[in-house]
Amino acid sequence: MTSYIFVLLVGLVAGVVSGVIGTGSSIMLLPILVYTFGPKQAVPIMAVAAVMANLARVLAWWRLVDWRAFAAYSVTGIPAAALGARTLLALPSDLINGFLGLFFITMIPVRHWLAKRNFRLRLWQLAIAGAGIGFLTGVVLSTGPLSVPAFTAHGLTKGAFISTEAASSLFLYISKLVTFGEFGALPPDIFFKGLLVGASLMAGTFAGKIVMLKLSERGFQHLLDALLFCSGLSLIWAAVH
Repeated sequence: MTSYIFVLLVGLVAGVVSGVIGTGSSIMLLPILVYTFGPKQAVPIMAVAAVMANLARVLAWWRLVDWRAFAAYSVTGIPAAALGARTLLALPSDLINGFLGLFFITMIPVRHWLAKRNFRLRLWQLAIAGAGIGFLTGVVLSTGPLSVPAFTAHGLTKGAFISTEAASSLFLYISKLVTFGEFGALPPDIFFKGLLVGASLMAGTFAGKIVMLKLSERGFQHLLDALLFCSGLSLIWAAVH
């Protein structure tokens, strides 16, 4: 029972963080889930919880969703996520995590360099990004920060970024869940655990909206940089240990 309470408390905090930044909850929760439930259960539990967390972010910022960007990203990302989930066991996840970690850290200066030059991803370019990120979402445990440079390069920020990224991620994770279900990796007990963790994430997400409404644009950009940096370090650490 103590372990469950601790997981729910971390989920609440992770929900607040993702409610402010738009992503990052899985990076905070996954180590706790792996320690509490084991690695085989942690991935599907996190997938269920991620669906609920992204749904909460969509509901919190519904009016700011950029539906054209969502459609462009999701039309390729959804099938790519299913394909990635099918190949989950065949690829060296440690190597992928290491490369992703380096990519996250590299994207901090690159993101600011592109912003100074007013670079914008067009819808067709966002669709290409959706295919790549969707596939990686199916393969590895956490790729949330990958969508940060994609959607911000399209010109989205704060509430519009959070809601559009969440709407896209919602359907990517549903695709991943369906694939897990087909392979028998989502029995009722794991699904129930995912619902519990997801409930704490949802509660934290709506609390995070209150913080976001008071956050300046500059503060939001600094938080995104901090997320990319911490995400990169955590993935590199996971890859070498």
